Amino acid sequence: MGYITLSREALFSNLDIIAHQVGTKDKIGVVLKDNAYGHGAVMVAQACAEYGITHAVVRLEREALEIEPFFEDLLILGDVPTQPSQKFSYVVNSLDWIERFPSGTRVELKVDTGMHRNGIAPKQLEEAFERMVGTGLVCVGVMSHLRSADTLSSEWYWQRCAFDEVKNRASVLAQKQGWNLRFHLSNSAGIFRSNGCSDDMVRAGIALYGCLEMDKGLFSPELKPVLSLWGEKIATRTLKKGERIGYNGIYQASEDEVVSTYDVGYANGLDRLASNRYATPEGIALRGRISMDNAVFSTDKEELMIFDNANDYARSVGTIGYEILACLDKDLKRVWVD
Repeated sequence: MGYITLSREALFSNLDIIAHQVGTKDKIGVVLKDNAYGHGAVMVAQACAEYGITHAVVRLEREALEIEPFFEDLLILGDVPTQPSQKFSYVVNSLDWIERFPSGTRVELKVDTGMHRNGIAPKQLEEAFERMVGTGLVCVGVMSHLRSADTLSSEWYWQRCAFDEVKNRASVLAQKQGWNLRFHLSNSAGIFRSNGCSDDMVRAGIALYGCLEMDKGLFSPELKPVLSLWGEKIATRTLKKGERIGYNGIYQASEDEVVSTYDVGYANGLDRLASNRYATPEGIALRGRISMDNAVFSTDKEELMIFDNANDYARSVGTIGYEILACLDKDLKRVWVD
């Protein structure tokens, strides 16, 4: 089956850039949810720990348990505890979530500063603190999420101002309870919208993996993609002029052409919409329709790099690199190459 290669050099270079931007690696929380954006959670967690990262962010408790040995604390975005842990904190995504957590749970309160997806309204801050106290929760953080930090607009600025107001109010409320809060707002794009970092942590997701894209006119750091997808050849044949290939025969050879079938398909994460319209970084064309487990390219290479930047493949199907990465088959072998 096809496989994935990972570059430790690229990962560490990206971490260097992020650490320089925020002032210290100690403020970096690496986002490893959804199998580390398809890269392999345990492998990336171990490498980040080697670099000196101590904070991680995941979506589910089972994801946290998988990488727990590598970090001092883990933030869980969308789950409730099944067992006590002094290393885990759980996000309160609405007032109704407060009663879902057992007494003694370490939680981080999410405040909606403009994303309008999850989080309490700023006007509910006092009520949220009262309910957390009443149910015996221990609040260790307050957070929010940026909706448009990668776009050239003023939205990042007014969300930043709204969160700073929340920080001031939450600090007063926490002091009454003896809670020591950490505050974090910035996602990958937000990290690069200002010099330095006034919060206690940033959540580095797509930037960690080198696939951050910013609007023209915004600072765009020299990040390096970490992941490459490879296919191994199954068979080679000469397609005669006029012959068609694959399901529905959507590609017809205009002249005799050598093509090979490779062992990756849409079941492995190759979006089917790329059929007959994508070329690899080497300019090797994808021929015909992508199958569940196979794809055909105009080459006879034994091994073929399908892409080394998920954003390039994503553009061929009208989506974003996040989706391509997150949909990569977990069963694909992943190896470090440096």
